[in-house]
Order: sequence, then C-alpha cells, then structure tokens
Amino acid sequence: MKIEDLDVFKLAHNLTLKVYEITATYPEHERFGLISQMRRASSSICMNLMEGGHRISKNEYKHFVSISRGSCGEVKYQLLLSRDLGYMKEAAFNEMTESYERISMMLTKLHSSLK
Repeated sequence: MKIEDLDVFKLAHNLTLKVYEITATYPEHERFGLISQMRRASSSICMNLMEGGHRISKNEYKHFVSISRGSCGEVKYQLLLSRDLGYMKEAAFNEMTESYERISMMLTKLHSSLK
C-alpha cells in the first residue's frame, strides 16, 4: 500500500492544507514565527510518514511514525497559542484540535502495528 493511501496520511494532509489556509489570515508579524512553525510542524507529519515509508526496515519506519506523532503534539500547542492570541476562533480551534488528536491516535495504532 502506498503511504499516501493511508487514512492517517490523507487526514494529516487535509489538515495541513487547512493550516495553510488559516495561517494566511494571521498578522504579517507572525510570518517568520508562528505561521512558519505551524506550517512546518503540520507538514512534517506527512513528510515523516513518507520518508519512513520509504526506508528499508520497519524499525526505521516506526521511528519516523513516532516523529510524526511528536509533530502532532507540536501543532496542538500552536493551535492553543493561536486561539489564545486571538488569531483563531474557538470553533476552528476545537475542530482542528480534535482532528489532530485523532491523527495522534491513528499514528499510535500504526506504530503498534509495525512489529
């Protein structure tokens, strides 16, 4: 199976697109700060899944899945910060946080399945 066919990859990719859309509305002074960090952390989830999936050993793949999960946590904090700075509405924050929690659980299951 191709990595990009995994449900977790599809969900993470769609959320990355949403992060790009939302951060486009952030203040210009956040361009090299929060905007850049959120975009990198969000896209890192799929990038690490792709990189790990193209490694030779399952242990290497597991390592990259673990890194993807860490990136989920990073984005969740950045969402909280965005909300508290007034850059994001509560409804969007709740929806996206819930989706990243779902991704995190999916990555945990994927990691456990790679034995």
